[in-house]
Amino acid sequence: MNLYHKKQRWKIALLGVAVLLVAASIWFSFSIVDKVQQREVNRIQQWADAVKRKSELVSLTNRAFEELGQALEQLKTRDRQKVEMWSLAMEEVNKPLDDYSFVIEIIRENNSIPIIISDLNDKVISSYNLAQLDSQIVRQIEIDYPNHERKDSIKRAQKNDSLNLYMKFWQEDHPPIEIDLFYGEKQRVYYFDSIYYKTQKLTALEYSRDSLISSFTDELVANEYLVPVMFIDKSSRDVIATNMTDYDSTNANSMIKELATNEDSIIVNLDGDSQGVIYYEHSEEVTQMKYFPFVQFFIIGLFVLIAYIAFSTFRKAEQDQVWAGMAKETAHQLGTPISSLMAWNQLLESRGVEESVTSEINKDIDRLNTVTNRFSKIGSEAVLDEGNIVRSVEDAIEYLKLRVSAKVNMTFDSDAPEYIIRYNPSLIEWAIENIVKNAVDSMESKGDLSIKIYQQEDEVIIDIKDSGKGIAANKMKSVFQPGFTTKKRGWGLGLSLVKRIIEEFHKGKVFVAESEIDVGTTFRIQLPV
Repeated sequence: MNLYHKKQRWKIALLGVAVLLVAASIWFSFSIVDKVQQREVNRIQQWADAVKRKSELVSLTNRAFEELGQALEQLKTRDRQKVEMWSLAMEEVNKPLDDYSFVIEIIRENNSIPIIISDLNDKVISSYNLAQLDSQIVRQIEIDYPNHERKDSIKRAQKNDSLNLYMKFWQEDHPPIEIDLFYGEKQRVYYFDSIYYKTQKLTALEYSRDSLISSFTDELVANEYLVPVMFIDKSSRDVIATNMTDYDSTNANSMIKELATNEDSIIVNLDGDSQGVIYYEHSEEVTQMKYFPFVQFFIIGLFVLIAYIAFSTFRKAEQDQVWAGMAKETAHQLGTPISSLMAWNQLLESRGVEESVTSEINKDIDRLNTVTNRFSKIGSEAVLDEGNIVRSVEDAIEYLKLRVSAKVNMTFDSDAPEYIIRYNPSLIEWAIENIVKNAVDSMESKGDLSIKIYQQEDEVIIDIKDSGKGIAANKMKSVFQPGFTTKKRGWGLGLSLVKRIIEEFHKGKVFVAESEIDVGTTFRIQLPV
């Protein structure tokens, strides 16, 4: 039973399931991000449409005021002409005429232009078409002086003061006209536009227009539900408005370039033929949501990795305890039959059995003692002493030559008679024996097996090369895993024990140096000098 292969299959299956779960979770997270982002874009588009409509309304209002301004200029010219005709009529009406009907008709026709007549010292003489002004003055006095006993005189004084103020105000844009009366007296005629009585409505309309233009940019920056936006003039590239807190005049160009790279913009028609561009970027929350799944799985993966390392450490420690306990128990159980074999061998010697037989039995008893000693050391710290590793490897090979098939051509070679390093002879011989036995099994007890020792820089290298079946490239690292075996009845512990002896006890390295199917394999052991 190949425990390692089953374990690997389970690992691959679990990894595949984990990858599928992660992929599904990331896909679901990104689908949510896309929906939120699309909803954000839709909200921006709706807001942009509202901005466009408001911009069009502003443009329409401005055009209306331009047209109204032109009409006002025409009205001003016409009103000036009317006032001049009216002034001439006033001059004529004060002269002795046979027929006053024409001049009186001219005077009567002026029922819309507000006029104030004063002497040359600006003392008010009379006024015309100021009924609305009079009513306003009366209403204000009624509010300010509801119970005053001199209310009528206050009204007259208030009216005269108001007329003087209007005369000063009117003459800024409308120079007064002087008229000569028949008897040599001169007077001034102050007037204002004929739409005087509509100025309040006109002012309100202007205020509405200004408010509309102001709100056009205020709403752009005041809407807390909007993403970061920058509204600029398309031709001049000047910033009209923005709600980006890190904006100032020094970094405007760089921010515009950065926003322009997102290729997200909305064109807005401004006054006349000019256009504006609204650049925007998605909110910080959407940007964070894009990276959140990766951060989430990184944290979960880190937690799982730490948990895996912790549990693997505990499991390995538990396995080591079981391994050491079984090894020590095996060593204890071997003690009794070894003692019995020693007694039986002595009995055979006393009965005169052939010496070669008892000598080989003694060698096997010594070997069993060595194996018992090896097992007893598992779980304990290995004692490393300086010695000649060439001698230990050679002894192990000589012992194995007599116990493997005669069809195996086993050779040993060393570049030097001795290499002195710190090692444990018993454990090194055990490692060599396990590799050699695996090689013999791979060759099916026939073929060439060579062991060579040499030094390379600060390491002593032991190469064990066989002419067996070889190892596939994808299994070269797996052969040292516990449970890996190609035998029907193997447990896959021999090479894992070799790895433990070389790497953990001697701080060296063991690996498959090279292998080719049906050609052979070379195992390499590297030990520090």
